Amino acid sequence: MSSEQKPWGGRFSEATDAFVEAFTASVEFDRRLARHDIQGSIAHAQMLQRIGVLTEKEMHAIVRGLEDIAGDIDRGDFHWSLQLEDVHMNIEARLVDRIGETGKKLHTGRSRNDQVATDLRLYLREAVDLICRDLARLQRALVDLAEREADTIMPGFTHLQTAQPITFGHHLLAWYEMLARDRERLQDCRKRINVMPLGAAALAGSSFPLDRHCTAQLLGFDRPAANSLDAVSDRDFAIEFAACASLLMMHLTRIAEELVLWTSSQFAFVELPDKFCTGSSIMPQKKNPDVPELVRGKAGRVFGHLFGLLTLMKSQPLAYNKDNQEDKEPVFDTVDTLRACLRAFADMVPHIRANRDEMRLAASRGYATATDLADYLVRKGLAFRDAHEVVGKAVRLGVETRRDLAALSLGELQHFCELIDDDVFAVLTLDGSVSARDHFGGTAPIRVREAVAEARRHLPAD
Repeated sequence: MSSEQKPWGGRFSEATDAFVEAFTASVEFDRRLARHDIQGSIAHAQMLQRIGVLTEKEMHAIVRGLEDIAGDIDRGDFHWSLQLEDVHMNIEARLVDRIGETGKKLHTGRSRNDQVATDLRLYLREAVDLICRDLARLQRALVDLAEREADTIMPGFTHLQTAQPITFGHHLLAWYEMLARDRERLQDCRKRINVMPLGAAALAGSSFPLDRHCTAQLLGFDRPAANSLDAVSDRDFAIEFAACASLLMMHLTRIAEELVLWTSSQFAFVELPDKFCTGSSIMPQKKNPDVPELVRGKAGRVFGHLFGLLTLMKSQPLAYNKDNQEDKEPVFDTVDTLRACLRAFADMVPHIRANRDEMRLAASRGYATATDLADYLVRKGLAFRDAHEVVGKAVRLGVETRRDLAALSLGELQHFCELIDDDVFAVLTLDGSVSARDHFGGTAPIRVREAVAEARRHLPAD
């Protein structure tokens, strides 16, 4: 076989149409799997030698040839041929050119069907490990910032309306918890990625006595796939990864949206470093939060890849179909997009500066301590529903007179409920409100610091 000859050409009497050749080729994108393809081929050759299909000399020749090809690819010295269709046949053809007829024996007992499924799993397993590392770096940055802002008071919101005072550190740890679930999901997804299709061949297995457990061990897989038909046609692992990635991107958009809001002059809660923002071509005063906005926007492409992969697999009959050539680009782009967004946030978060005075001022508006007043009345013996009504009337007076609850006089408050005494003003302070939430998961500064310490115990080392 010459380096440009089709490996399946014996069945055909005419050359492939030039357009069809370009239309069906995948080498322009699947060559990204070259390192993983070589890794799988080396393990396959070693297994073939152990079962007696290859001699030790042949196995070593194949391994050395593949390692040399890997070096060529790393240096950019490898010529990729469209005529050879994909990464697998390009590497195999180069191997035959290098070591001769022995190179043709490598494909014994396997097909491109199980080969590409193995390559993609090897790639995605590595990608998940890198993404989890990126996630942990962002989590560490959030934890560090949360510790720094453990005492910083800000308004907590529901419906984007001031609800209760919280600490900024507590809010940052809510972001941390979102990402902790994402990391757990990815680690769990990795278990289903880490199953080896190699040895399933085209769909039915091989007539050679392949030791698939040996190959799986050499490649670090937990086990070989149990059914050859399913092994070559399954792309659940890619869809599950895209689903995990979509959830992660959704969480990043929630963080991004709050940063966009908080950097606006209407909130002015935080400032982002200049190097993560851009200006306007016409308005000199503008400082645009482009990084959070772009992360928010990039979620759409990741969500799209999830639906694309689901649609790709919808109604596919067993086993492998050419449709599955379309699985790689969405996976590659999802990985690239995710890692870029995580890096942007992990680089930016340590430099976020909290405008503490603005946050505190905002928390003092909107009757954020109304629930504290209701709790105070409950402790005095009033049923909560009655306390709720009393506080509602007090808030109405505050709205009518444009005063916060803490600015109402004792007499005005006692007009609504005689149980109120002068000790009420201690619970109407912002500091008293957040400090009172002194339980596991609460916003009290002491609990924030405990949560920071606990988070650090669960995060991997740098």
